[in-house]
Amino acid sequence: MTFTDYLIDISLIALVLVQVRGRRITTRGLLLPVGIVTYVAFTYLKGIPTAGNDLVLVLGCAAVGALLGGLAGRFTTVRPDAQGIPVAKAGLAAAGLWILGTGGRLAFQVYATHGGGGGVARFSTIHSITSVAAWTDALILMALCEAVMRTGILGWRAYAVRRETPVAAAEAPTALPPVPARRQPVLSGWGSIMEGSERSF
Repeated sequence: MTFTDYLIDISLIALVLVQVRGRRITTRGLLLPVGIVTYVAFTYLKGIPTAGNDLVLVLGCAAVGALLGGLAGRFTTVRPDAQGIPVAKAGLAAAGLWILGTGGRLAFQVYATHGGGGGVARFSTIHSITSVAAWTDALILMALCEAVMRTGILGWRAYAVRRETPVAAAEAPTALPPVPARRQPVLSGWGSIMEGSERSF
């Protein structure tokens, strides 16, 4: 693994950890993890191998990535802030699922390139996985499906929040304006009339 590989995996983990305390959902924030994984796919993905059980491995990892990304998006709370802007807050389940996918891939790459290559090769032989490229493509597509699924769910939920917030504000009862107090008429001549009547008696 290169320094870039480590940096990409750590960046993907950090993107979710910053949402544990709550973060506004923006277009840039949503597309950043997809952009990172897409860059990796264009750099390393050369084709989808189909020999032996290579395709099964690739599709299986892609399905696992989509499942983890979907669950991570589902367990992320999306609510409007005081200005009505959607805010995403990743709970422990959401953060754990995302780290499970990203950290699992990172751990596998470290294992395969630091003494575990023999074990991976034996597993590949037993299960008819014909090339190292199959593992590379499987991990890349797993990351891509995970990022796209999570982004899609959060984007849809943020859109729903933006639609519901103005409606809720419009349906809220408006406060009635204060009714001005009526001023009682001042009878300026009342005192003099009373005084005149008392004198007459």
